[in-house]
Amino acid sequence: MRLSGDFMRWARDRLAIVLIGLAAWCAAAPAGAASLRLNETLCHAVSGVEQSDSSLSSLRFACTGTPAGYQQGSLWLRTELRQPKPRSDLALMVHQSRFDRLAVAFSYADGAVRWQDVRQGDYGSRWRAGGQIAFEAPERAAPLTAVTMRFDRLAGHEFVHARLLPMDESSMQSAGMAAAVGAVLTLLLVGGIYSLSLAVAVRRQYLAWQAAWSATMILWGALWSQVHLALVPGMAGTVSAQTCTFLACLAIALATASAMTALDRSNVPAWLRRVTLCLGVAIGIAGIPLALMRSGNLGLLSDILGVGVLCTLLAVAVCLGWGWRRGSPEARDLTAAWGLPMAVLAFINIVDVDERFWGGGSKLLVLVAATWQALWLAAAATRRLAHLRIERDRARAAEAQARELARRDPLTGLPNRRGFMEGMAPLLERARADDLPVALLLVDIDRFKSVNDVYGHEAGDAVLCRIAHQLARWESPACVVARLGGEEFGLLTVGMAGGALDRLAGDICCEIAACDHSDAVGDRRVTASIGAAELPPGRDFQHLYALADEALYEAKNAGRNRIALRRSASASEHAPDGFIPKIAVSH
Repeated sequence: MRLSGDFMRWARDRLAIVLIGLAAWCAAAPAGAASLRLNETLCHAVSGVEQSDSSLSSLRFACTGTPAGYQQGSLWLRTELRQPKPRSDLALMVHQSRFDRLAVAFSYADGAVRWQDVRQGDYGSRWRAGGQIAFEAPERAAPLTAVTMRFDRLAGHEFVHARLLPMDESSMQSAGMAAAVGAVLTLLLVGGIYSLSLAVAVRRQYLAWQAAWSATMILWGALWSQVHLALVPGMAGTVSAQTCTFLACLAIALATASAMTALDRSNVPAWLRRVTLCLGVAIGIAGIPLALMRSGNLGLLSDILGVGVLCTLLAVAVCLGWGWRRGSPEARDLTAAWGLPMAVLAFINIVDVDERFWGGGSKLLVLVAATWQALWLAAAATRRLAHLRIERDRARAAEAQARELARRDPLTGLPNRRGFMEGMAPLLERARADDLPVALLLVDIDRFKSVNDVYGHEAGDAVLCRIAHQLARWESPACVVARLGGEEFGLLTVGMAGGALDRLAGDICCEIAACDHSDAVGDRRVTASIGAAELPPGRDFQHLYALADEALYEAKNAGRNRIALRRSASASEHAPDGFIPKIAVSH
């Protein structure tokens, strides 16, 4: 998670640098480009769609007013070059729109006219990244004097954007636009996949909405930029333009849903949340009829939709501000993520920038801003989840420590009775599974009360700790050691029987007696009595403990500093050299 967070922060920082560089690089219009606008550089004429291209010379063009009645016919747009080009090195870049056919005529000073055309579903090799269609003027000796565009069944003249520029500049801009679109779509894909993985991992609804929004923006960007035509050329033209309209409206709805589900219900009034969601849903629904329309006043409807988008953005901004005032961290993250997209959407609905940025205009700005939003939200979610993970790990560590303390004796550090019971459970399971004998040794410090009475409890604690340290040496995967209470210790071992168990008990008794406690009790010798019991595989622990306890009392009653061994009859049969239950003196 930390690695992913570092990567997302790196991507976010690099994207900010890319955005600044892209804006500085593309903001200024190319010196060699000339934008073509109706009633400024373009004159218009309308004819029936059945009229042939060769009738161009007979048309009467009007350079004022607004064309009408062309949606079921043909709209002709013509520009006269003020200074005829002595060399035909010009390219006409036309933004894709909803039309059945687009034909371009290049007129020369000697009266020759050269036609090039594309049709819905067939742009050939003329499509360019950035949603543009390129027409290059054929090379001729005569100067180029005029360029005419003929649109058959055009949905709306308001959406026509065209530019004339030198061919070499056209090629450079197309390559730059392809690189920019590819980089932005790749970053969007990274952000979308990351948001989806987080949504699945942490089960947060707003991240799922965010992933859906990223997927929608990727589809919209691919269709608008026409990169999909490399795989599906039949989608060129109207189908792609209509789908882009629907996806753009759907993206607004999904982004609104993501923002509203990210904010805690307690931080935003219910009525404000409902109004904002209704506005977002309304924009999404409005995209369906707008996408299907091929006639009517699409320009007016587009302006109305723009007002609706601004209202939705304003409502989202109010919700974020409200949540921020209530101290919502999600509101702060969303404000930083939505800041740039909000500013961009508001800007392009007020200022016409469609012919800027190499012809990518508002679409490229929206795509870049969407990438900023996707990566920022992914980075913010990662940072917040990393903090939650750190807190969770700390809580788990504290819980584990508390559990460990609960099963450990605070004085000696050995497991206490509870820890002993937990530790012996897997050993008993192993003994039953592998048919191994089980042995229990109970170790009791002799006359320990007198140590406390004569030398004090601190001296008694020192004696206990030193003996516990000696006993801990026998702790292993086959043996668990614990302080059962007071001056009593226990050792449970599996796989040890007969003479081996005798030697273990003897070694323990001798080492305890050999411990140096002079710093605590002076010359007084501290010894221990040991009661040991052995059972064959399959017998219960309660019986084993009862035998060891009986053996311990026998050792004490026999004079202390002794070992008493108890075995059941079946265990005696497994003892080497005919060993039988007895009381043995260690030395």
